[in-house]
Amino acid sequence: MSHQVQFNRRSFLKLGAAGIGALAMPQIVPPRAFGANNRLNVAVLGCGNRSHQLLPAVVQAGENVAALCDVNASQIQRLKSDEGRKKRKGPNLGEALANAAVYEDYRKLVEKEKTVDAVIVSSGQHWHLAMSKLCLQMGKHVYCEKPLAHSAGEAREIAKMMPGCKLATQIGTQGGATDTFRRSMEIMQAGVLGQIREVHCWINRFFPVSEEINRVADQIPEGLNWDFWCGPSPLIPFKDYYLGGCLKWGRWFNFGDGHLADMGAHAHNLPLRALKLGPPIRITPQVGEPIKDSYPSWATYRWDFAAREKFDPVSVWWHDGEKAAPPDALTADLKATYGEVPTNGVLFVGEKGILRSDAWGVGGVMRLKDDTNPKCRGVLDHEAAKPVPVKYPRCPEQNHMLEWLTACKGGPKTFQSFDIAARAAEFGMTGIVALRAGRPIEWDSKNLKAKGCPEADRFIHLPQRKKWLV
Repeated sequence: MSHQVQFNRRSFLKLGAAGIGALAMPQIVPPRAFGANNRLNVAVLGCGNRSHQLLPAVVQAGENVAALCDVNASQIQRLKSDEGRKKRKGPNLGEALANAAVYEDYRKLVEKEKTVDAVIVSSGQHWHLAMSKLCLQMGKHVYCEKPLAHSAGEAREIAKMMPGCKLATQIGTQGGATDTFRRSMEIMQAGVLGQIREVHCWINRFFPVSEEINRVADQIPEGLNWDFWCGPSPLIPFKDYYLGGCLKWGRWFNFGDGHLADMGAHAHNLPLRALKLGPPIRITPQVGEPIKDSYPSWATYRWDFAAREKFDPVSVWWHDGEKAAPPDALTADLKATYGEVPTNGVLFVGEKGILRSDAWGVGGVMRLKDDTNPKCRGVLDHEAAKPVPVKYPRCPEQNHMLEWLTACKGGPKTFQSFDIAARAAEFGMTGIVALRAGRPIEWDSKNLKAKGCPEADRFIHLPQRKKWLV
């Protein structure tokens, strides 16, 4: 039986003649306005681990979770039973979701649930573009897990939808909601560290050595539509190890882009915002093994950015793997502060000193070269930062989800909207292009090309199966 949806004429006209592949209409607007006491009707696409962590904030805010969608029936059952409640504080999701409509097909949900105002996309990375784009085209506010895209080409598709978009969008880089993230931005943009020409991002997570896809299929679990799970990506033989979250499927290039996509989306966010980065001009990968169908056991990338506004050219590194860390020559202040180099972080190296946050951009500390205290101090407390004015709005309760829900009802625009997230996704995905092309690339962002490297094209624009798209 075909699972494809036949949209009615009204829905088709809303989407435009080319369906989901069309460019955005000049203005994408919400279907209704909200007063202070209105409840949002929220739908969830993808009911795995992230939905368990995101939904408590939605329920606590008093919103109504109207519909759930997953191609794996057991995921919806787990979410509705709230199996993880004992491990966290907060509302009983089982009670809150008892009356939520259940769907396997996200297209049917969007078509039939006319009263849904906002959608949370917490599916795998390879689904983010298709689901987010359809929901935006249908006038729904969208929260999407990071990264926003599975390729540089996909990032550009979303970016083209943002001019004139009046919907509330939010990417799942929750570190950006914290006071320390926004204060770190203000400090660096005020020049407290002087010019910053070097940034290192790292996390010491690692995968096994890159390998080819196993073509011997495991038995597909009952209730899992594996063809639909693969979706726009190639249909490959099912293996048990593809299930279980981003550290499982995210290793495989068909579905994700390894640690660079998973944690790089968090870590790159602060340098992107604080240093007002444009697109990179050159990307240099380093890896110690042949790249096959999965992410390598370790990798290092360097992105070079041109001068912009008052900022000098800067190089940003990403390091992952068991021994990931900044160069030893830059770690003295970190060792003095923490006793050792932290297992993850973002380190800004300035003319006048350093600033370090964790890989989510949170908990920033700094030390200037003329400080008498050998240890770094918090960005909220260091005396050199006191005169720096507050420039950016602070997030209520530092609650990332609440910020989006408020924006859905007509409140201030979110700080981590899709126009920012699309830039961050292109930033990260150029690293994957260079990695899979196996060489440094000169990036032509305007034309979405790696200059003089035609073999990179297939990694910039990934082929997509149309069966499960609109």
